[in-house]
Amino acid sequence: MNTLLIVNYNDYDSTSKLIDNVKDYKILDLVLVVDNKSTDGSYKRLKAFENKKIKVIETESNKGYGYAINYGAKYVIDNYKDSNLIVSNADIIIKDETDLKLLISDLDKYDVVAPTINTNGDISRGWMLPSPMLDIGLNLVYFHKLLEKKYMYYKDTHYKGDITRVDVVSGCFFLIKTSTLESIDYFDENIFLYYEENILSSKLNKKNIVIDNRVEIIHNHSVTIDKNIKKINKYKELKKSQRYFEKYYNNANIFELILLFLTNKISLIIYYIGYFIKDLFGKH
Repeated sequence: MNTLLIVNYNDYDSTSKLIDNVKDYKILDLVLVVDNKSTDGSYKRLKAFENKKIKVIETESNKGYGYAINYGAKYVIDNYKDSNLIVSNADIIIKDETDLKLLISDLDKYDVVAPTINTNGDISRGWMLPSPMLDIGLNLVYFHKLLEKKYMYYKDTHYKGDITRVDVVSGCFFLIKTSTLESIDYFDENIFLYYEENILSSKLNKKNIVIDNRVEIIHNHSVTIDKNIKKINKYKELKKSQRYFEKYYNNANIFELILLFLTNKISLIIYYIGYFIKDLFGKH
């Protein structure tokens, strides 16, 4: 059985477009929309799409992205037993049904499969699981992008042939069997957002995680201008997840956790000062 699991939160337009995109794909037995307790009426509007192939369910509360995936996976297991699970953000465009056929066929050999992701022309694939010291370095404002490029992302030459092994794949679109997800006790629901992919990699011991270089999926991610307070809150959530990952999954020692905390706070202060100056001069 093949299931496309779409996580929706306040994004009816994108989710409805993705449903239209795949509703006639014969390779899919079920299109399952998990509404993560939207507040804009998405759930009721999406229910109109329901038929024998399309099902729309709603979580009891919004406890994060990983929780929504778990909720959908458990629904599939309870109602259909084992399934190939294609996990997708709402803002995804699948070019052709044959792309899904290739990715699904990969699951016969690998635990997690993902395509190349094209986000507004920016091509991304997998990345290396960071060490605690690299994660500390990633807290350094203005230096983090350089460190990511040099020590976390694979070079383009790494992606040769049809299949390439990586440590981590993007959570916006990937494939995993429900039985595999069940065997590792699902996603860690202590994380609300960010670092879910790293934790999944850790649970699987970085084994059998691959990119299929033959397939490219469009991530039609809208570029919005967040207010500074929203940027700060996102940063705080990111670093909260980072610390949890390092403490419980990446074997960071006490010294590394202290450095992680200090670099996080210093960077947060720098961001606050930068946004304050930007707002101050932006008013004149």
